[in-house]
Amino acid sequence: MLDKIKVVPLAAESLGVRSMCTYIETSDVKILLDAGVSLAPNRHGFPPHPKEYEALQKCREKISRAADEAEVVTLSHYHFDHHTPSYVDWCYNWSSPDVARHIYEGKLVLVKNFRSKVNFSQRRRGWLFKKTGGSHAGKLEVADGKMFDFGDTKLKFSTPVFHGSENSALGWLLMVTIECCGEKVLFASDVQGPMCKSTLETIIAENPQLAIIGGPPIYLAGFRVKEEHVQQGMANLESLVKNVQTTIVEHHLLREEKWRELSQPIFDAASEKSHRVVTAAELLGEENNLLEFRREHLFEVEPPGPEFERWMKLLRPKRKLTKPPI
Repeated sequence: MLDKIKVVPLAAESLGVRSMCTYIETSDVKILLDAGVSLAPNRHGFPPHPKEYEALQKCREKISRAADEAEVVTLSHYHFDHHTPSYVDWCYNWSSPDVARHIYEGKLVLVKNFRSKVNFSQRRRGWLFKKTGGSHAGKLEVADGKMFDFGDTKLKFSTPVFHGSENSALGWLLMVTIECCGEKVLFASDVQGPMCKSTLETIIAENPQLAIIGGPPIYLAGFRVKEEHVQQGMANLESLVKNVQTTIVEHHLLREEKWRELSQPIFDAASEKSHRVVTAAELLGEENNLLEFRREHLFEVEPPGPEFERWMKLLRPKRKLTKPPI
């Protein structure tokens, strides 16, 4: 698919966690995109299952190994599944000051501006990141709308785009295009399809051979997200895959049990153009390990042992400070 740009997904919904963390390498530079990973605190009335913690720990280990190699770390926005906080939380983020230091220390860290085009919660998280994990960076630089050159490799960051629909309360994020010797990979985390037409137009104008896209949150349609916004995201994703040779579809879309069935028009649209749509796991040649929407079933067929049950009964602050017995 690509000769000059190596792309390795490290953590994603298809790998059992909430994340889009990806390692990218060219002959000029090694990049770690959105180095965060999380689990949903509650889904269908259930907390994370031990299998989710196993996936969380495994993905954290992969991110840690990639951080050993990376020279650049990017941060598209300040949600915890896209960056690593510097506080202890083994319950949902598998994070600690040491974990964050290992990822960001000595690196060129390219981040979304937390002072403009940002909502309140991300402004606060961005400020905290600068004081904590970001303080370990060799250099911390705002990347909004900027381009960075590393030999024959260019990193081109978009101006802020909406986190989902236009004027979303969830704020804004940065997309980034990695270009090397005529090849392009575009990384667009929580664009949710994209839902916003102008974001779709920006992606198509970049003309990447590979796009890594956060899909629409169909599991929230008619509940926390308007049905028409989700359908717009699906329609825009269908347009996107017609214009991109290979699309990795991940994130919110894969939190829905019937995601594959509901996405059939997208796969059909890609197939008509001899294009490809895959998950991160499928790109790696692995089976999809979709866990979050299966929680109730997992607790029924693989009930946790007594030690994990005792851990689950701890108050949340205590659980965050104590690694789960897996």
